Amino acid sequence: MNIFEQRQRWLQGEMVKRGWSGFLVTQNVDIYYYCGSMQTGYLFIPAEGEVLYLVRRSLVRAEEEASADVEALGSWKTLGERLRARCAGADAVGAALRIATELDVLPVQLHVRLQTALPGAVWEDGSLLVREQRMIKSPDEVTAIRTAARVVDAALEAVIPHIREGMAEFELMALIEHQLRLRGHQGLMRMRAYNSELITGMVAAGASAAVPTYFDGPAGGTGLHPSSPQSSGRAPIRRGEPILVDLGCSIDGYLIDQTRTLVIGDLDPELQRAYDVAEQVLRATEARLQPGTIAEHLYLLALDQVNEAGLSAHFMGYGADQVKFLGHGIGLEIDELPVLAKGFKYPLAPGMVIAIEPKFTFPGRGVVGIEDTYLITENGFEKLTLTRDGIIQTPE
Repeated sequence: MNIFEQRQRWLQGEMVKRGWSGFLVTQNVDIYYYCGSMQTGYLFIPAEGEVLYLVRRSLVRAEEEASADVEALGSWKTLGERLRARCAGADAVGAALRIATELDVLPVQLHVRLQTALPGAVWEDGSLLVREQRMIKSPDEVTAIRTAARVVDAALEAVIPHIREGMAEFELMALIEHQLRLRGHQGLMRMRAYNSELITGMVAAGASAAVPTYFDGPAGGTGLHPSSPQSSGRAPIRRGEPILVDLGCSIDGYLIDQTRTLVIGDLDPELQRAYDVAEQVLRATEARLQPGTIAEHLYLLALDQVNEAGLSAHFMGYGADQVKFLGHGIGLEIDELPVLAKGFKYPLAPGMVIAIEPKFTFPGRGVVGIEDTYLITENGFEKLTLTRDGIIQTPE
């Protein structure tokens, strides 16, 4: 039994406990997670029996890749009958179905169409169940994330010698992206949240890094245009200002998340102190990264440390644009569970991969901080990110 079949069987066991008839997987990332293919269509996992992948395009690719029975999607008029037969069998024809799906990402229009195709079915929200299953990474998933960490480290180190005063933020981003792609970065950074988009990362310097934006993070960046209002803009990088380099990388679909603060010359003492506090927060968090620690407790501990340092007003953003978390799960998407924030009671468990990112935002001056990604192990943690700590001074 391969990893995709193992995931299917686990989900089937959970469906039986809940009395669900089946699970209709509609989102591309979840489809890949459960069957190993990402062709356009729908994956139907009955509570018992074989999994069915109904594909619009490309049927040929799906047949080659998927751990499931593959059929052409065909007419929507027959969809309900095919799903009912697959999940219920002849003995239950006519009985009401309880079908789960990912209501957190399902478009309303598609939901209405599905309700029409399966009249009388009861629809359940299975999104949390999927996200909780995906919290725990398999060895193969961790291997891909480790590879992404090596790629980010090598790409950044290759670019550092080429950073020069006066170069535009987007020029630095272009150099980094070039090095990442040469090393296998797929160029995609997927997010689950509605209307959230992410490019390779957040690379900005000085005041522009502290410009807020819609993205749910402590640093914004002007971007190149209001139609893409985040990350690198056209501002020149100046001596003595913090350069925030928050990078992602996707290898075989799996992501790493890492932040380092760079500077040409020397950093302002107040910003240096804030950076030092960020590292202290990270070290204190590391000391409690072990199975059983409650996710929100790590965030509350960080708030106490920041308050003692007198930096609460600048922690993870500024003013109305502060974000209320310390870290987040990461895997196929950048915004996975668990979240290190109030209300998230998940105990840490072996196999979780978490990015922790204490940062401080100073309007008009810049953003400083650090971010590393960690694997929770049976006895504690393994730091997956590899790049050197500390303020990184570029060559003069």
